[in-house]
Amino acid sequence: MGQSLVQLYVHIVYSTKHRTPFLQDSERRRRLHAYLAGICSNQKSPALIVGGVEDHVHLLCRLGKTIDISTLIRETKKDSSEWVKSELSIPNFYWQSGYGAFSISPGHVEQLTDYIANQEEHHRRESFQDEFRRLCKKYGLEIDERYVWE
Repeated sequence: MGQSLVQLYVHIVYSTKHRTPFLQDSERRRRLHAYLAGICSNQKSPALIVGGVEDHVHLLCRLGKTIDISTLIRETKKDSSEWVKSELSIPNFYWQSGYGAFSISPGHVEQLTDYIANQEEHHRRESFQDEFRRLCKKYGLEIDERYVWE
């Protein structure tokens, strides 16, 4: 086959360092989400949606055929952290070092898009820690509570 075709949907979740609520301002959060989508696009991994609340983000993207997941996440964190410090004037902003990345079937994209779009409402009922525990359990991943909450 002469043509390479890839369609891999990935749900990425990561938090601010120590879950510090740096992103309480909804306009700052909106701008950051747009910036993260731009980084994904530049990495040839277009974001379908970026959302989250004051202490974490969710990205749903199509992973490009020339990039691995750890490189994509490293680039989104590095570039957005520098941007937040300079453009949003939050000099002590950092992302946690870890992340969650989950493969999504095309049949679940619409449901996950709705879920990410409604993060503010969702987190009135469930904390980030409980959400992340639930996601890891759903995908059969064990977490070590000593390290996951950096």
